[in-house]
Amino acid sequence: MITEIGLIAGEILQYLDKYNETTLSNILKVIEKDRDAILMSVGWLAREGHIILRKENQDYKIILRKKE
Repeated sequence: MITEIGLIAGEILQYLDKYNETTLSNILKVIEKDRDAILMSVGWLAREGHIILRKENQDYKIILRKKE
């Protein structure tokens, strides 16, 4: 499971590298993987400081954290 979470996190980072930001609902549409695994991957990326999460109405905005 850890490997799957890491691979999905990589897909999310590739998507964000191209678009810079998105919403959680969009990620759930474009990454065609198990919903729970995607949520775990987003959590891992947030915890590691790779992304910024912001609550917006009924969704979450996901923003790629710029490297300094």
